Amino acid sequence: MICVDNSEWMRNCDYPPSRFLAQADAVNLVCGVKTESNPENTVGLMAMAGKDVRVLVAPTSDVVKILFCMHGLEVEGEANLTAAIQVAQLALKHRQNKNQHQRIVVFVGSPVRDEKNVLEEIGKKLKRNNVSLDVVDFGESDDRKPEKLEALVAAVNSGGNSHIIHVPPGKTALSDVLISSPIITGEDEGSASAAAASGASRFEFGVDPELALVLRLSVEDERARQEAAAKKDAEESSKAETKGESSTSDTGTVMAEAEIASNTSLEDMKCKLKDEIDLLRKAQEMLLEVEENSGKDTGSETANAADCEMSDGASDDMDLTLALQLSIQKGKTGAQSSKVFEDQSSVTSIIDSVRSEA
Repeated sequence: MICVDNSEWMRNCDYPPSRFLAQADAVNLVCGVKTESNPENTVGLMAMAGKDVRVLVAPTSDVVKILFCMHGLEVEGEANLTAAIQVAQLALKHRQNKNQHQRIVVFVGSPVRDEKNVLEEIGKKLKRNNVSLDVVDFGESDDRKPEKLEALVAAVNSGGNSHIIHVPPGKTALSDVLISSPIITGEDEGSASAAAASGASRFEFGVDPELALVLRLSVEDERARQEAAAKKDAEESSKAETKGESSTSDTGTVMAEAEIASNTSLEDMKCKLKDEIDLLRKAQEMLLEVEENSGKDTGSETANAADCEMSDGASDDMDLTLALQLSIQKGKTGAQSSKVFEDQSSVTSIIDSVRSEA
């Protein structure tokens, strides 16, 4: 439990920026150190001045609650040190975790009105109940205030578990003095120099090394996640490019095969047309031979007439041949003519018609 002095004496500005604000900074430091030193630690807060002594926050591990109550605390009245210590002891007695060690931290920034023997009795009671006491003496001071507070701590102390710190006014912040004190470092930290080094290293630049480690690990995890996502995106894009290239090559192959097939069909058509032309030429030669043989057996007049007729027939045959050649040339561009010459029955019928005329 932390007992805060919120009396009217806290309005003075002999501690930068003021007594109350310097005390609030020191309270934040104590709460942070105690809760971070062990996950099971709890801290409570109570006000010593005002109409009566009151508990602001029961022992908790949530530092935000303590900071919120400290921010809203008002300065009023006079502090009641003895009543505050007794209420703090009662709050620690009803703690949930009975394995926790009991400790009271008292900030005294106003004059102490209680007598020395009364404070000693309270200290002995705390000692019987295994309650440790830390006192931070600052602010207004008379000749008897340090003596009274030292007597209180001496009555409570058992094996060096209680401490008192006197902080004189000056430019040094109250929290800076507490960092190197046994109140922050604890009684097991050794000498004050070692405690100061530990406090300075732990809260250098106002950052806890454990918190810095957590933040660094979080940043590294986020960086690793982003790198994995970028690698995955790169792999997916490379796969998509490879697939596009393969589809392009397949399309080119299909087009090449189609072009080869069309060229092959054109060559086949040309060969077929060439064969048909050869057949027609052979048929014409055969007709000419038949006409010549028939002309030898007849007379001269008949031969002349036959020659005339043969010349006419030959001219007719030449016309027929030219017509067929034109048809063949048109068949190269027209599908219907090519089908006619590809049909063997059509060619045969043409040859038979030529023979019948002969």
